[in-house]
Amino acid sequence: MESNQNDYIVIKAKENGVQVIGLTRGQDTRFHHTEKLDKGEVMICQFTEHTSAIKIRGKATVMTKVGSVDTQE
Repeated sequence: MESNQNDYIVIKAKENGVQVIGLTRGQDTRFHHTEKLDKGEVMICQFTEHTSAIKIRGKATVMTKVGSVDTQE
């Protein structure tokens, strides 16, 4: 079975104040890291043994190996 644990995503902010929130892996899902991006800033994120999900608040483009998606307000 192939693990997607080391997959990367790229997040490009389309407005100031975009929040990127890392969520933990395990029995209880919790916030473990947050970042705030301003318009035009790019963040490269990786899924790890600690990060099982990434939540994005605000207008941004999210790019993965399977394609791109734009968030809505």
